[in-house]
Amino acid sequence: MGPWRAAERFLQELRDQGIFEKIDRVKVDLYGSLSLTGKGHATDLAVMLGLSGADPEYVPIESIQTTIDDINLQKQLFLGSLKVIPFNPETDIIFNRDFLPFHANGITFTAYYDKVEYISTFYSIGGGFVVKEERTNALENAIIKCAFPFPTDKADDLLKFTQQENKMISEIVYENEKSIRTEEEIHNELMRIWNTMLECMYIGCHSEGVLPGGLNVRRRAFDMHRNLIGELPYNSPQEWLQVIRKTEVKFRQILKWVSCFALAVNEVNAALGRVVTAPTNGSAGVIPAVLMYYMVIENHDANEEHIKQFLMVAGEVGSIFKKGATISAAMGGCQAEIGVSSAMAAAALCEVMGGSPEQCLIAAEIAMEHHLGMTCDPIGGLVQVPCIERNTMGAIKAINAAELALETDPKNAKVPLDKVVNTMWQTAKDMNNKYKETSEGGLAVTVNIADC
Repeated sequence: MGPWRAAERFLQELRDQGIFEKIDRVKVDLYGSLSLTGKGHATDLAVMLGLSGADPEYVPIESIQTTIDDINLQKQLFLGSLKVIPFNPETDIIFNRDFLPFHANGITFTAYYDKVEYISTFYSIGGGFVVKEERTNALENAIIKCAFPFPTDKADDLLKFTQQENKMISEIVYENEKSIRTEEEIHNELMRIWNTMLECMYIGCHSEGVLPGGLNVRRRAFDMHRNLIGELPYNSPQEWLQVIRKTEVKFRQILKWVSCFALAVNEVNAALGRVVTAPTNGSAGVIPAVLMYYMVIENHDANEEHIKQFLMVAGEVGSIFKKGATISAAMGGCQAEIGVSSAMAAAALCEVMGGSPEQCLIAAEIAMEHHLGMTCDPIGGLVQVPCIERNTMGAIKAINAAELALETDPKNAKVPLDKVVNTMWQTAKDMNNKYKETSEGGLAVTVNIADC
């Protein structure tokens, strides 16, 4: 997602500079983790799609392979959907093993025109967020933040506002959102996120076969779902949700359902389908799995208000980790992805189950505490093994963390969330680079594609 957004921003720079129409060639250099796991993460494909003018949120999924095949066959790129230029992915996308100093995920675009080069470097910092070293958008972000009635950088800030205003975390978030969007926009965007999550789980549970990439990983959500769902008919994701509410809910079935939801999302991700970056694509299964658990098992009366409440809390907790540490596995290992997604889901579940703001932050702390130090070691650079299974474990841990928090008196809590955020960041800085999404250590070395 980051490289795709970087390509979009690069096109906008060309337009802003008034040179877009003059461009006759583009070259892309990938650095560090973007290069080392680039093929496995389809970074090269994302760059081509971004340069072609496709929007990742709305591009028809069925058109993606056609676009890529056309570029490879014709050795041409429809730049920004406006002009055709020569482009050979084999020579115009360069995988550099070295790292740029500013961030582990570096990408440099070079545009050529009239014997002139226009060069621009971006950094993918996790979750689809992209920055430049000079931070040209920092002022804009600061202005937006200053507009918030309750500006929050740390968990302590958030807790202070909830106590001061006698509000839940979701209510504080909602007030901030209202300062920059209408209530209708907030509702529509939150429901668009949920409907995309639901559709993603639905597609994953109804798609069988082997994932692309060479590991020959068989999709598991399809078989697991078939064994769980029973014979009741349904014709849409919404009807499917209602049918699941009628299934057996013994403890083993609950574990299987939650795992099935998480597997489904990340199998869709591994097959280049559309997922919600929550907080990253590789960890996208945790939050929808836990929210679906709440809706189909914990509370059959859950409605749109619960969904919005859940997503606002999750988003706020994710932003605290992003501001105080990182949500990039290239910077922090998998603790920054699965750990953060589990903390987000835990806090959100805790609130919709009646937890106080203090208990919600305790839930986030418990979830992250038990992911500290988790490495990122994808086999073959693919977001498949062990990435897909890790989403199931993150979801289960989130549910457990929420339950523990609900039984915890905040006066007895020993570790505040901000301390865990700081510890996660320190652990990230101490971690050996070969365990940070480079496929140079761990399972990525001891197991390889040939073994599969």
